[in-house]
Amino acid sequence: MALAERRAEVVWEGNLTQGSGRVHVGSGAVGDLPVTFASRTERSDGKTSPEELIAAAHATCFAMAFSNTLNSAGSPPEKLTVDAVCALDRVEGGLKITTMNLDVRGRVPGIDAAKFQELAHKAEQGCPVSGALRNNVRINLTAHLEQ
Repeated sequence: MALAERRAEVVWEGNLTQGSGRVHVGSGAVGDLPVTFASRTERSDGKTSPEELIAAAHATCFAMAFSNTLNSAGSPPEKLTVDAVCALDRVEGGLKITTMNLDVRGRVPGIDAAKFQELAHKAEQGCPVSGALRNNVRINLTAHLEQ
């Protein structure tokens, strides 16, 4: 049995290029989110995209994993800020999510930059969203310790 299951629903109306949809998350944590193909491939114009939602999920999951990794190493973080950028590219045969860039900045007392980077990479290896993407999407991680 799964530890947790979360749901989302999309209602799409019309064709791909001129149609639109609304994403509804089961928790109700956010209101319905508008989505169009143009918001995915051109300008967002206040609408979301699958790539933005994947980036949000990855940034959140990695922040949790890294916080736990640091705490387990005896260096709980004061603050972690994770930026995630999910890239959609044209490839032979269509579109593909090719790259996820994670950039983490953190304030962690009693740790040096080398240890911060080592633990960031360890956390990325244990992050469940990283695991779901790995071997299909290139994951790049940069880690910056703030003083």
